[in-house]
Amino acid sequence: MKKAFTNLMLLDGSENMIPQRDCAVLVDDDKITAVLPQKECKLEDYEVIDLKGQYLMPGLINLHVHIPASGKPRKKPMDAKRSVKFATANALTRKYMEHMYKAYCRMELLSGVTTFRSVGGVENYDTWIRDLILADKVVGPRILAGNMAVSVPEGHMAGSLAYEATTPKEAVEYVREIAKDKPDLIKLMITGGVLDATVKGEPGVLKMAPELVKRACEEAHKLGLPVAAHVESPEGMRVALENGVDTIEHGARPDPEILRLFQEHRAVHVATLSPALPYALFDPEVSHVTDMEKYNGEVVFRGIIECAKQCLANDIPVGLGTDTGCPYVTHYDMWRELQYFHKCCGVPNSFALYTATKRNAEIAGIGEITGSIEAGKCADFIVCAKNPLEDLTVLRNLSMVVARGHVIREPKIKKMPQVEAELDKFL
Repeated sequence: MKKAFTNLMLLDGSENMIPQRDCAVLVDDDKITAVLPQKECKLEDYEVIDLKGQYLMPGLINLHVHIPASGKPRKKPMDAKRSVKFATANALTRKYMEHMYKAYCRMELLSGVTTFRSVGGVENYDTWIRDLILADKVVGPRILAGNMAVSVPEGHMAGSLAYEATTPKEAVEYVREIAKDKPDLIKLMITGGVLDATVKGEPGVLKMAPELVKRACEEAHKLGLPVAAHVESPEGMRVALENGVDTIEHGARPDPEILRLFQEHRAVHVATLSPALPYALFDPEVSHVTDMEKYNGEVVFRGIIECAKQCLANDIPVGLGTDTGCPYVTHYDMWRELQYFHKCCGVPNSFALYTATKRNAEIAGIGEITGSIEAGKCADFIVCAKNPLEDLTVLRNLSMVVARGHVIREPKIKKMPQVEAELDKFL
């Protein structure tokens, strides 16, 4: 049935968006057919949904999600290899993992995320859940699926969410293997991370040789797939950019040469402030990290902020993702990433919202499909009572989510009180 969303304040997702009064958004099936002044609309053939003056805007787009993990805090680091081995051990454990995949995707949607990129998952479950959602067999956002990543022995997530390539030839073979399930991107784990570091002050140690990166990128591009890369050091960024990576996930403090490489290769920085913040800013008695982990977390946190600032200053696109699944990074807190972007990188609320909607859609290669409220785009939007241009935290409580035309009223999520209490200290 055709739907008309009326009596609303429209935020269209454009870079300099301002609230537009007295608009109506007309939807037929999963498409926006018109955005008009309400007085011009003839609504006899429509189901009218009166939003009573609330704010309607594009659904949020999260560019960095690991579906299988919840973000629940832990007193000890998780053994990822052991967890994945257990989850895939038999039919019963696999059934439970399927249940969690469905539950976490539903949670993303109810929180206002209508599209996300998965950038490292268990086996081919990312494309499995993507296809179920597209077939309307499961409730969830649109997913750009990555499935397993490619790492190296002793590399980031090696043996759990990533294959271990020992040579460039093996990297190419793994890219081909991943591509058999028709993912939307290829993920490389080029450096280590905070928990991989063995030396204070040296997080993000380069793990993947340049030739391996180059061959993997060449093969991915030959197959028509973009390449995202886990990178948390300047050296890692240089190797990634010189050898064909399309998006730098996380990032580090850039020098002029790195900024030049970003521009030359038309690469993008995907900032992920959410996972680094607990390591950098929490009391260690709360985060349960070592002195070295806290120090290295601060290095990564400041590096991501500086990378985003310098990229923006040099007209290099910056996207946003949460790295959902890391401790204290849940499937319902994308709105916090916008707030951190505003607070830590100094961008206006309007630019943060634009980045998490229209700009993220463009970065993900789906700008013609979603990301803004325009005729011809998919009906992906959210509704909240107050104006996020004045306060981004209003996005934590939504009154409606619409995904591909499907309406969810008063979405409710069971949240983790400990996570809420600790993260709210840094808003």
